[in-house]
Amino acid sequence: MGLRVQKFGGTSVADISHIRNVAEIVIEAYDSGDDVVVVLSAMAGVTDNLISMATEASKEPDKRELDVLLATGEQTTAAILAIIIKSMGYKAISLLGFQAGILTDTSSGKARIIDIEAKRMKKLIKNRHIIVVAGFQGHNINGDITTLGRGGSDTTAVAIASALKADVCEIFTDVDGVYTTDPRICSKAKKIDRISYEEMLEMAILGAKVLQIRSVEFAKKYNVPLHVRSSFNKEEGTMVINETNDMESVVVAGVTCDMNEARITLKHVPD
Repeated sequence: MGLRVQKFGGTSVADISHIRNVAEIVIEAYDSGDDVVVVLSAMAGVTDNLISMATEASKEPDKRELDVLLATGEQTTAAILAIIIKSMGYKAISLLGFQAGILTDTSSGKARIIDIEAKRMKKLIKNRHIIVVAGFQGHNINGDITTLGRGGSDTTAVAIASALKADVCEIFTDVDGVYTTDPRICSKAKKIDRISYEEMLEMAILGAKVLQIRSVEFAKKYNVPLHVRSSFNKEEGTMVINETNDMESVVVAGVTCDMNEARITLKHVPD
């Protein structure tokens, strides 16, 4: 018996049918004998819609209130998944960031995690509950809701995995692992079975969007094994772990690009 933290992104929870698929994945892990903590993002597009509503209400929305608003996206998916799992006859409970004991600093919209008081989660795990945590959020010392910025649910999952000393943190997404380059651009891209934290961090910094940069930094710091895999098939994905390359290892692990950047070359042509 082990402990898995499973994180599902927006495309994996796009609608009720997708969330039912997530429930099946979670229950399969639970029925295998493992304890499971699930971290969810908001449904695809929901956060952008909430931001649009806020900017319609005010050109410069108050940052504290914006955090309160944006946190509802993840709250919705967490509650729906818990409802589905309970309806299937399993013990489940949804927790918001503050209920999961996620303490952050006071930086609204880009808060950083200071600590996780995991006592409640550990008690629920002991009683074989499936815990569903709303990602992307926590609370500060004033009791205010805070959000962690874009991609914050990845960081939430890794931080919880570290606090609970989980055996693995599974990051479920719409791709089945980390590739040598973007398979949507290059058909010859190959999936990488194992990659080091350092290599993954460098790829993330240079434009690879599979994992959020802060989550990789967190995993490296606390040595949390990451398994990047698809929520739409059962294939093994990519393990991101602490590896020391030997002298004959491949120098280049992958190639990344940022489609939002362009290069302009100016030439001086003499008269």
